[in-house]
Amino acid sequence: MHTRLSDAIKPYSMINQKHLDLNSMKELPESHAWLSLDESPSYDSSTPDLVPVINLNDPNAVKLVGHACKTWGVFQVTNHGVPTNLLEEMEAAGRKLFALPIQQKLKAARSPKGVSGYGVARISTFFPKLMWSEGFTVIGSPYEHARKLWPNRCSLFCDVIEQYKQEMNKLAQRLMSLMLGSLGVTMEDVKWAGTQGSSPALQLNSYPACPDPDRAMGLAAHTDSTLLTILHQNNTSGLQAHKEGTGWVTVPPIPGALVVNVGDLLHILSNGLYPSVLHRAMVNRTRHRLSVAYLYGPPSNVQISPLSKLTDHVHPPLYRPVTWSEYLGKKAKHFNKALSTVRVCAPLNGFVDANDHNETFANSPSSVLLNLVLFSPTMPSKGHGLESQYVISLTKLKETWLICR
Repeated sequence: MHTRLSDAIKPYSMINQKHLDLNSMKELPESHAWLSLDESPSYDSSTPDLVPVINLNDPNAVKLVGHACKTWGVFQVTNHGVPTNLLEEMEAAGRKLFALPIQQKLKAARSPKGVSGYGVARISTFFPKLMWSEGFTVIGSPYEHARKLWPNRCSLFCDVIEQYKQEMNKLAQRLMSLMLGSLGVTMEDVKWAGTQGSSPALQLNSYPACPDPDRAMGLAAHTDSTLLTILHQNNTSGLQAHKEGTGWVTVPPIPGALVVNVGDLLHILSNGLYPSVLHRAMVNRTRHRLSVAYLYGPPSNVQISPLSKLTDHVHPPLYRPVTWSEYLGKKAKHFNKALSTVRVCAPLNGFVDANDHNETFANSPSSVLLNLVLFSPTMPSKGHGLESQYVISLTKLKETWLICR
């Protein structure tokens, strides 16, 4: 069992990294040419089905945030309290970093067994082609890697990073209060929610202008392994979120606004009520895009499981308890199927978990019967045709439960 968040992330680093200077490429190299991109419809900002934009000073913010979490899993926030000048300074620091010569950036490269530093997206290991992006990860202090980039003048960069992390942590706790409040849960019900997270990660991503954007992918579709992610993006479009029944929808940059994603752990905490959003980043032929993601999660040793206020005999817990560190290990192995590895059963109301793409026992009629066995206070009444199955299930409960898990 991993005791530190950084230990759990390390499996993602086992990648045969190929560092190219994307900023100087005049043609798309074969290593970055995807055979085909997702065929789902892609809608721009003119579509009537837009990602919600929420003013956090709105008296109905709790209701608005809850609705956005349930229907989208992503939304943008304004009046969030993060100073505009800090957002600008963070963006400038990112531009300064990624504008360095490739050989200089490689001095701060992520080590084979490391987490922080410069490198390609860790999810690259799950795809045959590389992505048109470069990143810089900060967990803990940025100083170790920053001094390799600017040996004598890294203090300004480090100061901006630390200030940004502090402001993001305050906003993350405010958002958690709104998200939980919409579920009828208070921060007092989740004691750890009001504390500093488990060394939250900061991920800076650069998407250089691409000579053939129709065949390149900035960052492939994925969900976040967090409670929530707060994203600042510059004024170049590229972020897309997937909504069931609609397809890929562009999340347009709004000056001063921040994007909030529901992560896998919040999906577990909400017992499936809040879907963790599938999202990706596309690239542009003429414009450079930069984003800064604050990845917020619980303390690494805290067991995350469906909140007790959201479960009963009709709505049993859909997931077993799991720490952030353990879940990151599963995500490193199973990627977007990780949620199914910690799910224990399907809900009685027939709802299919939007975040699970596996056809497993948990979606079968047998799983519904197992829910009855485990959570019903009495045997089903006669006439429902379940009496004999109920008795059989009781005699085979141990075997069946192991299958469900």
